[in-house]
Amino acid sequence: MSSPAKEDLPKVPTDFKNELEKFDAGKMKHTETKEKNPLPSKEVIEQEKGSKAILQGIESFDPSKLKPTETQEKNPLPTKEVIDQEKSGAA
Repeated sequence: MSSPAKEDLPKVPTDFKNELEKFDAGKMKHTETKEKNPLPSKEVIEQEKGSKAILQGIESFDPSKLKPTETQEKNPLPTKEVIDQEKSGAA
């Protein structure tokens, strides 16, 4: 990509050119720059890496490595006889 020719550039008014040439940068005031979106700290980055590792471990989890277990209900549902007995006792 080449630079445009001088003729192709837009024309700048002469009074504007003169004002730019006479401009004194020493008259400008110094300002303090405040970052609105600062970079994250090392601690935040390490926490994020740790959470990524946990998520990756969950995604790549192999359920076939689990041992089979028997489910034992500690609070079984009442049988029909028990329900009928309670109904007759409450009535």
